Order: sequence, then C-alpha cells, then structure tokens
Amino acid sequence: MTIHFDQKGKFFTDIVNKEPVQVIIQTETNVVRGKIHLAPESRLKDEINSLDRFFAVTDAVVYNSSGKEMYRCNFISLNREKIIWILPEAELSQSAGGGET
Repeated sequence: MTIHFDQKGKFFTDIVNKEPVQVIIQTETNVVRGKIHLAPESRLKDEINSLDRFFAVTDAVVYNSSGKEMYRCNFISLNREKIIWILPEAELSQSAGGGET
C-alpha cells in the first residue's frame, strides 16, 4: 500500500473502501446470491453498467434452475452478458398473494 500526502497534510491511499450490497442475480441458467461491493457514492446500476466484462460477487451461493444449492464460494466472477436480472435483497418484500420471500 502506498500513501501520498498533499501540502495540507491530507493523505491518500491506493485502498478504496467499498460498501457490500447483498444481491440475488438471475443468470441464464442459475441464481447467485452474494455480495457486490460498491464504491462510495455509486449505485448498483453503476457497477452493472461498468465496461468490465466480469464483476465480482463475494460470499456467493450458486443455485441451479430447481433451486438446489450447487456451490458455495468466497468469490465468483460473473459475466455481465449472462445476467438476466439483479435484485438487492434489501428491496425484497412480501408478494401480493401474501407469501413470504
């Protein structure tokens, strides 16, 4: 890690603090639950619309189309082109039919 100081004594580092956001991601063939880490002041949409081909998901659990858990891992890199939808878990609510999610 490098630290840079300006003339006023303020310091800058190479480390960027990011905020983890718990998400559910539907890919073409699987569902992935895990965390996407966002830079301060950025939105989930900003991360998804990044020019990078892949993005990181940490503390991930991958489910097959039947909902059966297939894998657990600390890190998975997902191809943006294979994502159908993404949902922040904080946005989940009860369905109109009264069932719980």
